[in-house]
Amino acid sequence: MKLKGKKVLVVGAGKSGLAVSRFLVKKGASVVLTDAGNPVIPEGELDKLAAEGVKLSLGGYPEVEWGGFDLVVMSPGVPLTVEPARSALRAGIPVTGELELAYCFTRAPIVAITGTNGKTTTTTLLGAIFKNAGKNTMVGGNIGRPLIEEVDQYGPGDVIVAEVSSFQLETTGIFKPKVGIILNITPDHLDRHGNMENYVAAKARIFAKQGPDDFTVLNYDDPLTAALQGKSRGQIIFFSRHKELENGVYVHEGKILTKLNGSLEIICETGEIKIPGAHNLENALAAVAAAKAMGLENNVITSTLREFGGVSHRLEFVAEINGVQYINDSKGTNPDASIKALEAYDKPIVLIAGGKNKGSDFREFAEKVKERVRVLIVLGQSAGMIADAARAAGFWNILYAGDFKEAVCLARQAARPGEIVLLSPACASWDMFRSYEERGDLFKEIVMSFKT
Repeated sequence: MKLKGKKVLVVGAGKSGLAVSRFLVKKGASVVLTDAGNPVIPEGELDKLAAEGVKLSLGGYPEVEWGGFDLVVMSPGVPLTVEPARSALRAGIPVTGELELAYCFTRAPIVAITGTNGKTTTTTLLGAIFKNAGKNTMVGGNIGRPLIEEVDQYGPGDVIVAEVSSFQLETTGIFKPKVGIILNITPDHLDRHGNMENYVAAKARIFAKQGPDDFTVLNYDDPLTAALQGKSRGQIIFFSRHKELENGVYVHEGKILTKLNGSLEIICETGEIKIPGAHNLENALAAVAAAKAMGLENNVITSTLREFGGVSHRLEFVAEINGVQYINDSKGTNPDASIKALEAYDKPIVLIAGGKNKGSDFREFAEKVKERVRVLIVLGQSAGMIADAARAAGFWNILYAGDFKEAVCLARQAARPGEIVLLSPACASWDMFRSYEERGDLFKEIVMSFKT
């Protein structure tokens, strides 16, 4: 992609948009960064951007069709329905995203992970496996660093492990990972995608350009995911917790086995995996499949599975105070993720849930609450919806919190020794916080204050 001398509009002044703007300027493009709202930008960042040559148009969008732009780059948090994208498409101006742009400058093979739940854990685990194998590895994408920040610093002998979201995949055209993983597909982001068909189609773009030399890793146990096998031209590797596979990675008699190209190998006992929960076993199976596709040795895979302790904000142990364990699962931003969190524990749970609904239905979540939760504390925009779903399921031990600190304090008061206080909101954080990380960090801060 030739960028020198091109005029580019970057839409969305979040982390991705800032990184794209800097990259484009370094490549010789003339850049306008725009955002219709009032984005939270680190102090001094705007001055740095201006000094680097980025023009700013904040608080409103410029006229794309009359601005002489050659390219529009959309940040993943901004839908394609906003006027700059619509105007560009009407005028025949190319519209792309940060993931696609990064891929255009990639020389290293990419292992890309998507799915409704488990992306961050699987991405981080795979990154650890490659690093332990001695590979120069970048881990980024939808977590940590935007790929565009460092992608051109990695060569053919290195590897890039990227978490990719449906929002990022929407704007891809030639993106082609060496290994593309879809962990699962359950209802999420329907407020953005409109319906499940569109959501599934966005996820499937991860393998849209793959060929016979590439690999597509799919969850055999997840019907929507498994059904995509006929749409990929890559080599399919299934993983399964429940079924012995003819070709894939699966669990049999308490062991993780790989049966690939007719060769049967034992990776480890399932009980050796450090991260808890059945969903994390699935994440581990997917990681094994990708590592084997990339030719890594079994001993490296096995040792990493035994050592890897998980990621922040996903079933993260915070503290045990007066016999009560406090667990931070702020990354549980949809009902299915929180169902998996509830299933990970066999002790009574005091659950903190609520936030911004992303078009989710809470009925199945409420059934799991009835099964696993002793006290439910609800807050935020979705408090009433979650409480109504719980009562409809026959669960009545519900407390309402006016704000986040009150919710954590109510949980402390309600919890008994031997129980778990679990923050797993089943909702996005945007009604009260800038991110799930900010929400989880505050939870940890409040919990740690109980120890003083």
